[in-house]
Amino acid sequence: SSSSSSSSSSSSSSGIPLAHRDDSSSSSSESARLMHIEHKHGAHNYAPMPVVLTKGRKCEVWDVEGKRYLDFLSAYSAVNQGHSHPRIAAAAIKQMEQLSLTSRAFHNDKLGPYEKYITNLLGYDKVLPMNSGVEASETAVKLARRWAYDVKGVPNDMARVVFAEGNFWGRSIAAISSSTDPESYGGYGPHVPGFDIVPFDNLDALEEAVSDPNCAAFHVEPIQGEAGVVLPSNGD
Repeated sequence: SSSSSSSSSSSSSSGIPLAHRDDSSSSSSESARLMHIEHKHGAHNYAPMPVVLTKGRKCEVWDVEGKRYLDFLSAYSAVNQGHSHPRIAAAAIKQMEQLSLTSRAFHNDKLGPYEKYITNLLGYDKVLPMNSGVEASETAVKLARRWAYDVKGVPNDMARVVFAEGNFWGRSIAAISSSTDPESYGGYGPHVPGFDIVPFDNLDALEEAVSDPNCAAFHVEPIQGEAGVVLPSNGD
């Protein structure tokens, strides 16, 4: 991810950010106070910019001093629809006032219609909703392994999943076990077995890897993001 995802705005009438705040010494006492609390009481698994946000509307966010920024990160695309989207906020409030959550121990009146809608939209037979990307990829690996044993006939505990070098899909044990970034996998072994790595955009290496009779799946980002926005060749 890019550290230039938020830019501070000046007094420009256009609203376009003209400066980037990259030094914590410029932070006000309130920002510094809040960052100190987070640093003292929170785990240090991120190194965020020294900006303490408190409000967002559409593509703009404001810090605790009222300084305005343009958000070019959009929570890693989770808020591509814009901050505080009125339709989404209204729908969330309406639903929470009626029924906040049901476990999968029960049916509810929203899940089935959603599953029908999304499978029809995307052309799939079934869907298994997940809360996050890493959960989705973990589930994909599980499904691939199960398919390999039940359908393909791979011997038990012998399934292999192929990943592209430079991948990033989360910070779970399985995700870091497929990583080639020492900052991701270093210090967390032993890692999950049965994962193979091939260079991104190398069809010869991929063909050799998936020709393994125990191969269950190839897990790949069509465009890599964490590795620096890496696009595959056209394949002509």
